[in-house]
Amino acid sequence: MDHPPRRSTELVSMTATELLAGYSRGAFSPADVLSAVLARVDELEPTCNAFYVIEREQAGAAAAASTARWAAGGATRFLDGVPITLKENIASVGTRVPSGTAALAAAAVSTVDGPVTVSMADAGAVRLGKTVMPDYGMLSSGVSSLHGITRSPWDPRWTVGGSSAGASAAAAARFGPIHIGSDIGGSIRLPATWTGLACLKPTFALVPVDPPYMGRTIGPLARTVDDVAIAMEAIARPDPYHRDYTLTEHPLDWAAVRATPATDADVSGLRVGIHVDAGCGLATDTEVAAIVLAAGAVFEAAGAHVEPIDPLICGEQLHLLDLFLRARSWLDLTRLDPAARAAVLPYIREWAAGAAGLSGSQVIEAYQGIQAMRASTVAATCDYDLVLSPVAPVAAFPAHWHGPTNDTATALDHIAYAAPYNFSEQPAATVNAGFTTDGRPVGLQLAGRRYDDARLLRAARWFEQARGAAAEPSWPR
Repeated sequence: MDHPPRRSTELVSMTATELLAGYSRGAFSPADVLSAVLARVDELEPTCNAFYVIEREQAGAAAAASTARWAAGGATRFLDGVPITLKENIASVGTRVPSGTAALAAAAVSTVDGPVTVSMADAGAVRLGKTVMPDYGMLSSGVSSLHGITRSPWDPRWTVGGSSAGASAAAAARFGPIHIGSDIGGSIRLPATWTGLACLKPTFALVPVDPPYMGRTIGPLARTVDDVAIAMEAIARPDPYHRDYTLTEHPLDWAAVRATPATDADVSGLRVGIHVDAGCGLATDTEVAAIVLAAGAVFEAAGAHVEPIDPLICGEQLHLLDLFLRARSWLDLTRLDPAARAAVLPYIREWAAGAAGLSGSQVIEAYQGIQAMRASTVAATCDYDLVLSPVAPVAAFPAHWHGPTNDTATALDHIAYAAPYNFSEQPAATVNAGFTTDGRPVGLQLAGRRYDDARLLRAARWFEQARGAAAEPSWPR
């Protein structure tokens, strides 16, 4: 059918829910939207550098099939025709998985789709391509030996965060409404806070991961909490190939998150902890702390019982986490031939070498430190329905830096707010809460109890609507 012309900026700015409503009315088609999104990609990608691969042919075929289903009245898939991206480390047939590093540029081409790739295809989403990440996913920035530097659509001088670097750049640039990343120490939430996005690091094992690893989760980044919820509805389901166990005994009503208008009743009476001191690592910037405390006051004004809490972890636990992750990466590097090892980002080589020569006992001690982090995080948060904090102690840093300090000695000093929830297995969401005086976004982290992801997103959605116009992103054009 013929559709009236639409300004491409209007189509690329729509949420997944708005796109689906437009398809249903016949106002425009998935093919129209794909054309608008790809035109925007062509315009901004040379600056942003969000994509590892753009799958134009595959996306065009998926959009055409979805357009035909909508025209025939047979579009029954709940993301039918919605553009999405997947992070580079989520396997898809026909694409390599180099993990962001030039050392693995010639990695084998995938012959099987990863669990989330399957789920998104089953939901009818139109996959635009795969988004970039830094070497081995071990940076909180968009610097990669394979891909170069990924830059923020807000200001190309600013970082997009990492390791879901391309996902955050694509979301903020409006390359479609939903972008899937992964998180083992903040790699979804850190990019979200530094680019003004909403996101969810779900409860461990709600979304299948291949390959699975302690603390690793897969979750969505988007411009709205509603789109985070609808993405979770697609991906929080068992892997048909049983490559990772998935918790099916805790079914969650994702549709209920966005079913009704948000009201103060969503948070009234909740017991909410808040802290703006991570207890270790990098000191929290005063502007970041003020924005988070102001967000806590918004919850309190709506009837939540907000009280300060002590830091979740101590400096020794953060040090042992850093040591364990160095040891893991050092093992990866030692398995490379010399030429491949030389291709790894020098910063990563230097950081990982900090674990060279560790004994087995020292590695086990580091592992036990992570388990102590898990215990202290659960103990500090178990009495609360929500815990509010910064995602990171600072706002976005220069795009070419490897992290907030740009120093391997303090490479993980900024993850003391984010990483504890990976290893306690609790869900943690992010919503933009304000801006620094120079315009950099600052996200609020909201954490909840395990398996309480839907209620957590409901509270995040309430805050998204209650935060006020000054905290609402006006997406870069």
